[in-house]
Amino acid sequence: MNWKLTLAYDGTDFHGWQVQPGHTTVQGELANAIERVTGERILPQGSGRTDAGVHARAQVASCELAAPIPPENLHRALNRTLPAAIRVLGAEHAPPEFHARHSVVAKTYEYRIDRAEICPPWTARYVYALNWPLDVEKMQHAAALVLGEHDFTSFAATDPDLTARQSETDAEPSNLRTIYSSEWTKADDLLIYKVRGNGFLHHMVRNLVGTFLDAGRGQIQPEDIPNILQQKSRTAAGATAPARGLWLDSVEY
Repeated sequence: MNWKLTLAYDGTDFHGWQVQPGHTTVQGELANAIERVTGERILPQGSGRTDAGVHARAQVASCELAAPIPPENLHRALNRTLPAAIRVLGAEHAPPEFHARHSVVAKTYEYRIDRAEICPPWTARYVYALNWPLDVEKMQHAAALVLGEHDFTSFAATDPDLTARQSETDAEPSNLRTIYSSEWTKADDLLIYKVRGNGFLHHMVRNLVGTFLDAGRGQIQPEDIPNILQQKSRTAAGATAPARGLWLDSVEY
């Protein structure tokens, strides 16, 4: 039986989603919990590989299990077994062709910046504390200029194995992605960037945020964004924003 699992997690203490030798990861903890509950050793496939320190409100994983366990029982059993930083929000049967990564049509990420003079310790793990003066209107203008289909090479991590880890939604060796929405909003002391697209490259959202912050500080102009895209060079864009402010908000199928 094919399964669809929806999870939320605090990524602070995990070395990202993907299983890695010698590190505690979300995928590894989920695989261990499934084995303890069902006796089956499988590797659940996620919708994308969130990095170390990145959080998720609704990550999706898929896997095939032979155990004839009712969905509500699997749901409860996994939450009893998983560490408190990972919760299964839902467990349901899925069509045989469903795959958590290959079936994705869109994703939404959210990045949170705390603008308060003092960031409360109970939220410090989940936001980027930054109370520098920022021109939010310029940041909003810059964010709008990435809408549509573009080659986002300038905003992709420059890892030697980047091609192998290309997309969070596909394995095509292309840096073309389509952004459907890209905007900043305010909520009390929070400045929130929300972006929805058909796929995202490694570090892409954090690199976008870092570049928009450069616009907010006056280090670049919003009108520089098209030129940064055209250069197709990581050195053209801004610094990578810290992982702790990034959330995988939702995945669409």
